[in-house]
Amino acid sequence: VQLQASGGGLVQAGGSLRLSCAASDVANMAWFRQAPGKEREFVAAVRRGDTNTYYADSVKGRFTMSRDMAENTVRLQMHSLKPEDTAVYYCARKVNRPISSALRSASTWDVWGQGTQVTVSS
Repeated sequence: VQLQASGGGLVQAGGSLRLSCAASDVANMAWFRQAPGKEREFVAAVRRGDTNTYYADSVKGRFTMSRDMAENTVRLQMHSLKPEDTAVYYCARKVNRPISSALRSASTWDVWGQGTQVTVSS
């Protein structure tokens, strides 16, 4: 099952971008990011049967993850972007519902998209 992420680009600090990720099933989905020389970092996640959306503290209040079950698409709306948000952003999917304590671990997620570059200039 392939994931297709899109929407990255170059934006000035304070600007906004919206990422999208199409999948065959978006019940359990996450966004991660990876900056050069750094480990892959959790950004946000949703899971089946849970009304919560989980966010990393670094993006809470600025990023919003949404899910469109009809279109099998998840989106990441990013506002007030900072240079430290610069990274390759990946969407990920898990077939089975993950436990909440494992959402932030990259190893939890089964399938990964190819990533889309987000660059925030100062």
